[in-house]
Amino acid sequence: MGESEEPRKLHVGCDVCSMLPHVRAIECVPNISDGRHALVIDRIAGAVATTRGVRLLDRSSDRDHHRTVLTMVGDATPIRDAVLAMMEAAVRLIDVRTHRGVHPRLGAVDVVPFIPLGEATMAECADLARVVAAEAARRLALPMYLYEHAAIIPGRQRLEQLRRGQFEGLASKMQDPTWRPDFGPGTPHVTAGATVIGARDLLVAYNINLDTNQLELARQVAAVIRESSGGLPHVKAMGVPLAERGIVQVSMNLTDFHVTPPSRVFARVREEVEARGAKVLESEVIGLIPAAALADTTLEALRLPASTADRILERRLEAVGYRQ
Repeated sequence: MGESEEPRKLHVGCDVCSMLPHVRAIECVPNISDGRHALVIDRIAGAVATTRGVRLLDRSSDRDHHRTVLTMVGDATPIRDAVLAMMEAAVRLIDVRTHRGVHPRLGAVDVVPFIPLGEATMAECADLARVVAAEAARRLALPMYLYEHAAIIPGRQRLEQLRRGQFEGLASKMQDPTWRPDFGPGTPHVTAGATVIGARDLLVAYNINLDTNQLELARQVAAVIRESSGGLPHVKAMGVPLAERGIVQVSMNLTDFHVTPPSRVFARVREEVEARGAKVLESEVIGLIPAAALADTTLEALRLPASTADRILERRLEAVGYRQ
C-alpha cells in the first residue's frame, strides 16, 4: 500500500460482530505436534470433521513450528467425542521422539483447550476437560495434565509451567511427586508423551515476522514485551527462527485482547525491533480471531494478509450456519 492510499477497514458487519453473545457453544482448539506431513494431518483433522454435531472451522499448519492448530465448535457431547477421536488418531500416527520444531511441546497432542462461546460457561468447559482427560487417560494410557480453569492442583494453572522441560525432560519431571499427572500413568507415553487439557478464555495466537535472521534480536524483543518479564499485560512471547525462510519471528499468545489488542502489540514490537536496527516484515494470525480483537485497526496497519478477513471467528461460524 502506498502512502497516499486509504487503509482498508475490516468490515465484519454488525450481524457478525454481535453473533458470539447469542450462540451457546463450546470451541476447542487442540494443538497437534505435526505441521509437515499432510496425510497425517488430514487423518487427524478428519477424525474431527466426521464427528456428527461438530463443525471443523479451521486448520492451520506451520512447518517451522511443526505444529497444527485445529478449531472446532459444537455442544459438549459431540465435542467430547471429536476430541477423543482426534487424540486416538494423533497418538497412533505421531511419534514425538522424532519431532523437531521451534515450538515447545509436551506430546503428540500438546494442548487441548475448551473455550465457552456465548451463553456457554467456563464451568461447563472445565467439567468437560476433566471428563475428556479421564477418558483419554483410560483409553490411551496417556498422562493428562489439567490447566487454567480446569486445574485441580494449585500451581498448575499456567501452560508454560506444565510444558517446561518439554517431551525430552518429561520422564525426569514426572519422577517428582509434584508433577504426577492428574490422570493416567506416572510415566510418559513412549511415543505420545503427555497432553495438557483445560478450559480458558478466547485468546489470539499472533506472530510478527522480522526482516532478519538474528535469533537473539527476536528473543530480546520477546523478553521485553512479554508480561512475565515486565512487558505488556496478558502477552506471552518467544523469539523463534523460521529456517525455511531465513528469518526470525516473535511468536505470541495474547490472552486478553481486550486489554492488550494486536494493534498495541504490533506498535510495541515494531518500536523495539527498529531500535535494534531491523524491521517488521508482516504479521499473521494462527487459527481464528474474534472480530473485537481487530476493531481498532486495519489489516494493513498490522501488515496482515488480506486473507485474515476470512479468519474472523464470527465469519467462520456464520459460514457453517452456526446460529442458535
